Amino acid sequence: MSIPYKTYLTEKQMPDAWMNLRAALKNPPAPMLHPGTLQPVTFDDVAPVFVGELAKQELCDDPFISIPGEVMDFYRMMRPSPLVRAYSLEKALDTPAKIYYKFEGTNTSGSHKLNSAAPQAFFAKQQGLTHLTTETGAGQWGTALSMACAFYGIDLRVFMVKVSSEQKPYRKAVMETYGASVTPSPSSTTDAGKAALAENPNSQGSLGNAISEALEAAMKTENCRYVLGSVLQHVVLHQSIIGLETKSALDMLGEYPDVVIGCAGGGSNLGGLICAYAADKVAGTSNPRIIAVEPASCPSLTRGRFNYDFGDVARTTPLIKMYTLGSGFKPHANHAGGLRYHGMNPTLSQMYHDGLMEAVAYPQRDVFDAAVLFARTEGTLPAPESSHAIKGAIDEAIKCRESGVSKTILFGLSGTGYFDMQAYQDYRSGSMSDYVPTDADLAPGFASLPSVE
Repeated sequence: MSIPYKTYLTEKQMPDAWMNLRAALKNPPAPMLHPGTLQPVTFDDVAPVFVGELAKQELCDDPFISIPGEVMDFYRMMRPSPLVRAYSLEKALDTPAKIYYKFEGTNTSGSHKLNSAAPQAFFAKQQGLTHLTTETGAGQWGTALSMACAFYGIDLRVFMVKVSSEQKPYRKAVMETYGASVTPSPSSTTDAGKAALAENPNSQGSLGNAISEALEAAMKTENCRYVLGSVLQHVVLHQSIIGLETKSALDMLGEYPDVVIGCAGGGSNLGGLICAYAADKVAGTSNPRIIAVEPASCPSLTRGRFNYDFGDVARTTPLIKMYTLGSGFKPHANHAGGLRYHGMNPTLSQMYHDGLMEAVAYPQRDVFDAAVLFARTEGTLPAPESSHAIKGAIDEAIKCRESGVSKTILFGLSGTGYFDMQAYQDYRSGSMSDYVPTDADLAPGFASLPSVE
């Protein structure tokens, strides 16, 4: 059968339900705990902070959850997204491997984040909320949520990690174009931000700190809730549309991946891509290798601890059992962008702990070597986050060349890098560093871990 360069599903083939990866595991993740009582959180515990329907989804164990018709209508503006075979990359690598990637950068926000931003804004509107707050690292989530909030007529305040707001001023401009208010974090507008600045006036920020500020602002704003774009279960749930579409498209081609690779920050893109294949692996119907790729500068899986921890610096969130570097970990200012988070989604953490998933960490320059090769062969400039997955796929394809064994490799191209030109300039100029934290650098973060079994 002749395989097309790009494979698109038709609108009728787009999934009409999200897949709950947590429900597919035989050994599900430990429950979130209330930080005061240390008891599993309930709907009533999180409803004052989260949108009601999202709180229900966070705690739900149903294997599938129907996608509302209004959200399906929104998805049809950008989905199904293309599955692409990387013929030119295969040729450049001289590999017998077949390389496919699911491209989530074709929508206006430029990344997979719109898959969750749309339903989150819809459910907020349905509840009658008028304001939302959030954090964003590299800016993809803030951009996507700004678009969704503009569509549904909701005011949005974004706390953007300071180093990213400085590296990506145009991301901030896009968010403001859609009507969002953008505050570099840490800021002097919240108690959490003031505390961070008091400790380090030159702080470049972190996702954990931005989360603290967004949570505080939500609790102090009338008719407002906090929403987020990664880490928690309901976000991975929404992103499952990536993996469900991918499996349908590969089934059309008679293909099944031997290796599935995704970049790993908080876990939304990775969890969304692997969901259907992870379910097959758990059920024993197939055994694909699943590889999480993270930055060596923020190695939550490869060097973190499997422990209950807070999701934010101010230690206000529920306790989450996950692989973590500790909420007190301060990531180095580099171009890993949205992957600079101290923890990992609890379902993915449990999978890694149980040996269902592998993990590898790469330094910055190796990642950008892969990004440039991909741009020159496949024609798309990838986001730095997505380029971690590209590096993983290239390494697996080279192994195939060296062994002479052909495998089918699937990776997620979660977004484009057209707002990341400072990173590419730093790479080209040679000023990009390969900072990797020492054990001493990681020690303060581990010391901040709560003593909870």
